[in-house]
Amino acid sequence: MLIENKFSKYLIYAIGEIILVVIGILIALAINNSNQNRVIQKKEQTYLNGLKAEFQTSKFKLSELIKINKSNFYGAKKLLEDISNKNESPSEKQFSELLLNTFSSDISFNPNNSLLSEMISSGSLKDISNTNLRIKLTNWISTIEDISKQESELGIQREKVLDIFRTNENSLRTIFDLTGISQEIGLQKMEQSVSNLDLLKSRKFENNILMFILTTNAMEKAHYEPLMKDLESIMELIENEIK
Repeated sequence: MLIENKFSKYLIYAIGEIILVVIGILIALAINNSNQNRVIQKKEQTYLNGLKAEFQTSKFKLSELIKINKSNFYGAKKLLEDISNKNESPSEKQFSELLLNTFSSDISFNPNNSLLSEMISSGSLKDISNTNLRIKLTNWISTIEDISKQESELGIQREKVLDIFRTNENSLRTIFDLTGISQEIGLQKMEQSVSNLDLLKSRKFENNILMFILTTNAMEKAHYEPLMKDLESIMELIENEIK
């Protein structure tokens, strides 16, 4: 074409070739991006389903823990009622059962966070497209750490009550004998038990019970209830993103 002085036609032909190449490249990139998006979406759905299962288990654990914490709270309140009621005291067996039921269970929330922790450490949290969900998942870990600190404080108050039975004045063995614990662990009952009912007259015991009640109540109202709301909010967001 150049020899025949047909430069304009050659230029149009060359531009057409370039356009075809560019279009081909754009199509290839679009196909590649589409494939990558499908891979990312599939990966996100896998993560979302895994997180859903984890948070369902965590919700069950938290629900059970709230029940135990409430039971401990009402048990401690019953002990205060027995302290205040000077006219009618519980039997040794009733007192022992109340003490065992109220202070035998340690409170500790252990959520299932293995997948979430792996996602955060590997940087895979960015694969969650919902920004609000990503933020809530990140905040969840720090919230659990705060909960653990409050649980430690509750554990300290519980230990202070139990420390009363590490003295010569009171008998843990009596509680074991009257509640069946001795039989379970293969201990013979004492022929003559030591009464713990004098604790109902102890100001130290009453003060420790009061501190335990305050901490137990704060655990539920200021920590467990908001945590349950956060958990349910996360589960709702996860559910909405699952396709």
